[in-house]
Amino acid sequence: MPKHDFKKYPELRNNQMNELYFQSPHKQITEDFIGKVVKVIDGDTIKVSTNFRSFLTTIRLANIAAAELSENGGEESKRKLTDLIEGEEVNIIVNPKNRVGKWGRIIGEILSNGMNINEEMIRNNFAVDFEDKKQSVFFSFDKIMESFSL
Repeated sequence: MPKHDFKKYPELRNNQMNELYFQSPHKQITEDFIGKVVKVIDGDTIKVSTNFRSFLTTIRLANIAAAELSENGGEESKRKLTDLIEGEEVNIIVNPKNRVGKWGRIIGEILSNGMNINEEMIRNNFAVDFEDKKQSVFFSFDKIMESFSL
């Protein structure tokens, strides 16, 4: 049976669930849940506490791409997300078919105070739609951010 580092990568990908689910020392997230935003990492990643885990869960906001902190607009994007949800209890909507990303983070839509935060970040020009980023060979978040006044 394959070994898995549950400390470094607490979330199993769907293709690992059949083999490793019963080895997991904690509940695997397979459905929507509520968490309190403890920390905003950047414009598209947060850490939440839950009532069913003794450690923080990292969430990658689904369907959006924000600038890295070292890129133009990255700090502003993080600040906006911090203003919107840090310290708040939020609903995290998980797509069971695409629940864990390549870095082992839960992928989810964040709902808070009647808003879809993922869409709010795009609407306010602090992130772009992930599909637009993926499909564009010429994507440069720096160039997009230059066209908006933050």
